[in-house]
Amino acid sequence: MFKKQWPAFLLAFVFPILAVFWWWGGFNTVEVSETVAGPYRYAYLDYEGPISNMRKSQRAVLDKFTEARVAAGDTISVILTDPRASHGTVRAQLGYVLADGAPVPPGLKEGRIERRPVYAARVQAAVLLAPSKAYQALADTLKPLGKDLVMPTVELYRPAGQVGRIGVFTLEMNR
Repeated sequence: MFKKQWPAFLLAFVFPILAVFWWWGGFNTVEVSETVAGPYRYAYLDYEGPISNMRKSQRAVLDKFTEARVAAGDTISVILTDPRASHGTVRAQLGYVLADGAPVPPGLKEGRIERRPVYAARVQAAVLLAPSKAYQALADTLKPLGKDLVMPTVELYRPAGQVGRIGVFTLEMNR
């Protein structure tokens, strides 16, 4: 019976899933390079908890930017602890890049990251897929060098600015 239904199964389930994965950038390649990044000035909230709940705190930061009528730049997450070592729990600073001279919205802290040499992994993908793709590509690049991922890392996400377009995610780790 299944032999006659497999074309319908492909059309109804497999092809749509593959299409969404493609549209979200799931098949896009990650570019890993050695470069110099920064400086960054950002406003943030401290976060400690499951990695899966970080987006809620990120949204709370954006709400503070909106209330203060301060333009939010790229999303920035400074991941301070390795979730692999703490069963999916992280300490992080979650926020948005601030323009030069922009005030820090009330209730947020100001952070700065100086210009420094980094390994950078960049991918154009949806924010839900991009981090895992970038971390895996960076780990794969470091392994032959006898190195491993080291925290803290800096995650930057630049939205495309248009509905239906996918942004660019950049992961930076100090060299």
